[in-house]
Amino acid sequence: MKILITAFDPFGGDKVNPALEAVKKINTDLFNAEIVKLEIPTVFGKSIEKVAAAIEAEKPDVVLCVGQAGGRFEVTPERVAINVDDARIADNEGNQPIDQPIFADGEPAYFSMLPIKAIAQNIRAAGLPSTVSNTAGTFVCNHIMYGVLYHIHKHFPGIRGGFIHVPFIPEQVVTRPNTPAMSSDDITRALEVAVQTIIDTPVDIVAEGGKIH
Repeated sequence: MKILITAFDPFGGDKVNPALEAVKKINTDLFNAEIVKLEIPTVFGKSIEKVAAAIEAEKPDVVLCVGQAGGRFEVTPERVAINVDDARIADNEGNQPIDQPIFADGEPAYFSMLPIKAIAQNIRAAGLPSTVSNTAGTFVCNHIMYGVLYHIHKHFPGIRGGFIHVPFIPEQVVTRPNTPAMSSDDITRALEVAVQTIIDTPVDIVAEGGKIH
């Protein structure tokens, strides 16, 4: 099995992106699989183009995208990506699309093809907080999740794809009072559990994981 793992560069004024730092530290020797890591720009359009080119070149079995969700307490595998860009802030090249479809010929939404409930359950079993998330937002994280799943459905059948959000790391919340954070080492460990779960779990478990709101 080959797994392509992507993570964004820093954005929004931060000097680091916890997703990128954690992905860099994933110990690839832990897995009976080939792991390919890819840094991608926090830029609408270009991020999808870079990952699509990597899929074409690497021909992975799985694409796992990872991004930052500042303010969340947990590592959150995402359930769904929606076909809309609605940027509250500009991306790293100043783009700020408002209420724009990502792909005009795409479905209204695409669901994760990864075992999201098993991932959350196994991360919790490892002693770290994790729940399934039902919104990837409308910024570049949702954009890349949707874009990857769009390309899988249109051009790369047989590949599985999905997205995981991770919290801030402590250095990012020094000037953000009362904001949750998780150590980079713990985020890395959670992602390693997620990767192993993806390898071991071709079909997701049936388990409680919904939310009231």
